[in-house]
Amino acid sequence: RAVEWRLVDAIAKPGQFAETVRERALKLAALSDRPAGGKGVPLRPLQRRFEGDTVHYEHVSVAIDRANRTATFTVRAPATPQPRGIAQILELGDAWWPLRMGRELDDAILSLRINEPEIGTWLLETEGNTEAVLACDAALLQHKDHWFVREVTGLLRRALARLDVSSRTLFALIEPGSCFAGTLAELAFAADRSYMLRPAEPRADAPRLALSEANFGAYPMATGQSRLARRFYDDGNELSAARAASGRPLTAAEALALGLVTAAPDDIDWPDEIRLAIEERAAMSPDALTGLEANLRFGQQETMQTRIFGRLSAWQNWIFQRPNAVGEKGALKVYGKGDKARFDLGRV
Repeated sequence: RAVEWRLVDAIAKPGQFAETVRERALKLAALSDRPAGGKGVPLRPLQRRFEGDTVHYEHVSVAIDRANRTATFTVRAPATPQPRGIAQILELGDAWWPLRMGRELDDAILSLRINEPEIGTWLLETEGNTEAVLACDAALLQHKDHWFVREVTGLLRRALARLDVSSRTLFALIEPGSCFAGTLAELAFAADRSYMLRPAEPRADAPRLALSEANFGAYPMATGQSRLARRFYDDGNELSAARAASGRPLTAAEALALGLVTAAPDDIDWPDEIRLAIEERAAMSPDALTGLEANLRFGQQETMQTRIFGRLSAWQNWIFQRPNAVGEKGALKVYGKGDKARFDLGRV
């Protein structure tokens, strides 16, 4: 019945299990186009440096503000020119920016998920040269059929998917000096809200957002959709308009008109808009936010992954049985009594 319900791919008796797994693995390996004598790429340990509540990697840093229960992720564009040819990419190995950045982001996400459950809001920022990010995207696209580049693309997809299934509020802040372009623009599209500064007066360092081919299917979500397709409910007209704007830096007004960002406050409103958004989420039940945000992130196409991460583990039944809901000071217990609920601030 497990096979019939597609919960597993196959079943085997205990005495045949190891051989069945081996045969299955060899059959799948035979489908690979990786050369039999191909040389692997060693993944060296990531270098992390801690300074108080901040951790620094080469391309990623995370700063925790315990008073506001926020963590600010800053992902940096490559600081040096990156190779375009596959031979040079293989020579660079695990130091190639897409691979190193993806591993560091993945490590930072997992570290905060396990070690900082009460840091409920993650602020996503980027820093650096937009063109450098787009150049890496072009290399990923040009060599997408090469086994190594395919593995790197898969790693980036998984790192971004970890954001989707993280039980934390995600806000993207697009400010001067940012580089939300192509692959890094996926951070903004993964966020529950994205804010892009719209300067009241023209300025040379006004933030820009840029799309690349990577935003149209290279990193599918658990739903099987691109984040833009999810954002636009698979509306062909809106997706076509976004694709037409691909490859050029968009102002805040243009990004807002295309539906690529949630809001575009000006310089005067920016500090209060961001502060209120953070305080608003901090005042809510962490459990309720986990369910609410999962519903919004996975609200369309249903797959086995969304059933697990967007429904069962996100909210199914347990939210209504926890102390935040039915404890002595839970939200349901104090409702209508003029009292204030007291929440366990840990995200699960």
